[in-house]
Amino acid sequence: MVVQARTDVVVSASIAFDHVMSFGGSFRDHILDTESEVLSVSFLVNSLTKNRGGVGGNMAYSLALLGAKTALVGAVGIDFPPYGEALGSLGVDLSHVVMIPDDFTSNAYMNADQNGNQINAFYPGAGSKSVLIDVSDVSRNATYGIVSATGPDAMVEHARQIHAAGSKLVYDPAFQLVILNAEQINEGIGLAEIVLGNEYEFEMIRNKTGRTIEQIAESTPIVVRTLAERGSEIHTAGETILIPPAKPDPFVDPTGGGDAYRSGLLKGMLLGLELPVVGRMAGLAATYAIEFHGTQEHFYTAADFVSRFDREYPDFAGSLAVESLLPQVVTDSAV
Repeated sequence: MVVQARTDVVVSASIAFDHVMSFGGSFRDHILDTESEVLSVSFLVNSLTKNRGGVGGNMAYSLALLGAKTALVGAVGIDFPPYGEALGSLGVDLSHVVMIPDDFTSNAYMNADQNGNQINAFYPGAGSKSVLIDVSDVSRNATYGIVSATGPDAMVEHARQIHAAGSKLVYDPAFQLVILNAEQINEGIGLAEIVLGNEYEFEMIRNKTGRTIEQIAESTPIVVRTLAERGSEIHTAGETILIPPAKPDPFVDPTGGGDAYRSGLLKGMLLGLELPVVGRMAGLAATYAIEFHGTQEHFYTAADFVSRFDREYPDFAGSLAVESLLPQVVTDSAV
């Protein structure tokens, strides 16, 4: 019979295109302070880039760079094929990415002025149909399943399906904490092997559920809090492991750093490494992403990653082997 190959990670999160614009002036100079109820403004932008993005797409990209066999889950539109080709060329399994023929992939439009102010718009498009995808089958052959920001209904259902299928759930509600209610958040945390978030997100969880990060860590095997330029911390078995950041060269844009961090963390967990090494892998993966504009513009080989890891963390030099970060080619076999 045919033996189905295992998947390392199932990723259920948003898949989107990011349209990033730069306005050379200040928005404030063009918005009149009047009592008029009508607002009509137009900004001539200096630059426009369209990049592959979305939390799920970003994580799948970095997981592929690290040699993890990854299945991406989500609904996309008629504009997705070039994006899919890019991920497919890296070995990402797209068999659970469903195309909605009469809609577009989720699109984010971000316009920033010279003072750092932003005017953003987001069109969910086909992504709103992700809840219709059942991830039970693919999760039965996966080691980890991560649920992150996408439609809240999909987050709830996919967390349940991943856990029920026997995969280890990684719960990362991210910016959808604004929409999720306390019951939904507590359910996701209760099912999870790993809970992830940044400082602000854990404060939102506390405000909505009344649970501090320390209380969450009492019942969750691993809780990870990222601390931006200060690195991160891993809570497990009553202790807190502090992870220093890797130094960016240069620092360009923080967008996408958190998604890459999660990819490095999961790859380290898959390798069964000690948590101080896992956290440093995550920090380095994040640093690669923030050295570029765009969340999937960075690239490295396994040898590049290991060499830089040894330079950044000399006390842990030799912890990673190049072979462990190479894609594992698995062929079906008859028994």
